[in-house]
Amino acid sequence: MQIILDLTTPFAAPAFSQRAAACVCQAAGRALQGAIMGIAGKHVPPLSNAADSSSAPATAAPADERVRRQSWFGHILNRPEFAAISGAVLVFIVFGVSAGSSGMFNLDGVMNWSQVAAYLGLLAVGACLLMIAGEFDLSIGSMIGFAGMMVAIPSVYFHWPLSVAILFAFVCSMLLGALNGYLVVKTRLPSFIVTLAFLFILRGLTLALSILFADRTIISGVGDLAQNDWLANTLFHGVALHGLFSWLGHMGIGKLLDSGEPLVPGIPKVILWWLALAAVSAFVLAKTRFGNWILAVGGDANAAKNVGVPMRRVKISLFVLTAFCSCLFAVLQVCDIGSAAADRGLQKEFEAIIAAVIGGTLLTGGYGSVIGACFGALIFGVVQIGITYTNVSSDWFRVFLGVMLLIAVLFNHYVRRRVSQAQ
Repeated sequence: MQIILDLTTPFAAPAFSQRAAACVCQAAGRALQGAIMGIAGKHVPPLSNAADSSSAPATAAPADERVRRQSWFGHILNRPEFAAISGAVLVFIVFGVSAGSSGMFNLDGVMNWSQVAAYLGLLAVGACLLMIAGEFDLSIGSMIGFAGMMVAIPSVYFHWPLSVAILFAFVCSMLLGALNGYLVVKTRLPSFIVTLAFLFILRGLTLALSILFADRTIISGVGDLAQNDWLANTLFHGVALHGLFSWLGHMGIGKLLDSGEPLVPGIPKVILWWLALAAVSAFVLAKTRFGNWILAVGGDANAAKNVGVPMRRVKISLFVLTAFCSCLFAVLQVCDIGSAAADRGLQKEFEAIIAAVIGGTLLTGGYGSVIGACFGALIFGVVQIGITYTNVSSDWFRVFLGVMLLIAVLFNHYVRRRVSQAQ
């Protein structure tokens, strides 16, 4: 049946209801859309009737394929610090069974391995952030020896105030870190090569300066200066909360020496520095724009640069940070031990990288965790001191460290591959 409408006369088809008119308009729309898309060779699904769809029961909208669904267990496995936390728990269990009765987990034992972990943790935090940005700094260990000598020579042989010598060491170290970063971003050479060169430059410069000014490679006498300098004594020398620990000892909580002093006089200040630096760095990485820049630069430097991320500034800042961490290590060590030596910090760059890798930081950049690096340093400290509480020779420590590194890398690779396949 053919229907002809007279469109020249108003209300030409009063017999048609509004529903019939709507059907005719929809049919014309289908024909027009079908003709257009038919030319393009595309299949067009039929249009739904608005009136019918309003009466049909509502159906759930399909899930957005751009939104990734992940179980809570998969989320935990995919965290960068998962392997380090698991390894730390395992290490504590092993030494709790083998050395638990030897005093390793007494208050003095806890302070011993915590102090070792804290020193390495200072370096691991800086190395971790730099590795997330896709770079390495192999001059960390040499920077420790250099910074320590920059504290000792001016204060002991030129009689500078120790606080001024400490500030001088920080300035020199951070300028060298900035030079490291500038050469890397300017020349586009691998940071491995640039910082390897500085490893030898700083080690040789430290040795030459110590012989030139002191005619020896070890300079002592800084400890007495640290006790008499307000800045050094407040921030870097000795322990914190001495009064609290002394009171606890006299209350029967903790052991006392024959002199009446507590066996554990307080919390070593390096531990407080480590915790503060780790907390600030973890917050910056997870909650700030600069942290997003670090992850972006490590993931794809060119893409990050194209969207406006100041790639050069980020990398140079992180090289300055690693130099700051190395100098902080040196200042705390010199004020605590009382001397500086040209060979201090030997192989510390590798230990810092190992701690960061155990903590889940990828060698390729773009992924990592400051908290994981801290747990990696904790594993290092527990194992190094824990071996002395057992019958195992300390010569096996390096073997254990290498095995831990290999296991951590393989574990991270395996878990991430399984999680990605499950998704």
